[in-house]
Amino acid sequence: MSPISLILIAVGLAMDAFAVSICKGLAMKRPSFRSMIIIGLWFGGLQAIMPAIGYLLGSSFHGYIENIDHWIAFALLAAIGINMIRESFDENDSVNDDIGFKVMLLLAIATSIDALAVGISLAMDGSDILTSVAGIGVITMIISMIGVRIGGIFGNRYSNKAEFAGGCILIVIGLKVLLEHLCIL
Repeated sequence: MSPISLILIAVGLAMDAFAVSICKGLAMKRPSFRSMIIIGLWFGGLQAIMPAIGYLLGSSFHGYIENIDHWIAFALLAAIGINMIRESFDENDSVNDDIGFKVMLLLAIATSIDALAVGISLAMDGSDILTSVAGIGVITMIISMIGVRIGGIFGNRYSNKAEFAGGCILIVIGLKVLLEHLCIL
């Protein structure tokens, strides 16, 4: 996978965490740097762990589905992207300012489920998982920290737009994978 594709996938995956981070920042009013780091570590850490788990799952059965792996990768990325776009229109998101263990674990898992499916796609693509996991984790951490800061400044005005953009990015990456394997690109 090219570095640009990895960055685009990481940014697309980070949009859920970004949207939640904006809401956390909004709830905190004036978030501290410590809060930004904690939230960034939670979201970035889980966003890195999930594709690794997905990669292990995908690697274990890749030989059986080698001829259709590009279709599976496309379907997974498109489904995640469509779901993110659908969720971007949901106005009922409510987040409080609690950054305790239980709350952050649940939020981090909820925002990183998409990365599990991407990990399966990475296994089928034959991508370097260590580079991918590190890139996804670091980019998500940084974007989440920025989201907390933006939330503290501007409120939740941009969270839905970020999630919509992330969904579009994942759909485009899925199309790229499919078209490359079909020898169209």
